[in-house]
Amino acid sequence: MNGPDSRLPGPDRSPGFLLWRVTLTWQRAMRAALAPHDLTHVQFVLLTSTWWLAKSGEPPTQRQLAEQAGTDTMMTSQVVRKLAERGLLAREDDPADARAKRLRLTEAGLAVVAKALTDVEAADAEFFARLGDRADGFVAALGELS
Repeated sequence: MNGPDSRLPGPDRSPGFLLWRVTLTWQRAMRAALAPHDLTHVQFVLLTSTWWLAKSGEPPTQRQLAEQAGTDTMMTSQVVRKLAERGLLAREDDPADARAKRLRLTEAGLAVVAKALTDVEAADAEFFARLGDRADGFVAALGELS
């Protein structure tokens, strides 16, 4: 049977396919690390990004949060609402822009971030440990791709 031409001998030589497989495996590790905290991965990313952004100045807007996390603004808004309903985030009017909301972690949100971040960083360390002394180069390559 004739099929498409490929410059690669198989999927084990395709960077995109391998990235897909690694991503799925890593996501399973993240789900397991976040399950005890009752957080999805996107919830964790948005909570933790809120914390990181607030450390460098005033509480971020939803737009700044979406840009930092690389998430769609509409999806970010929906997840932020759910996190606010759970009492983990507070949405406050931005004094400089009536259309914008500033986000602040609540005490409960900060406690969840502290515990979840410890577990996620431990899962990351375990997952990427097999790279050994190549880990810094891998992170640099990911930075270039992102």
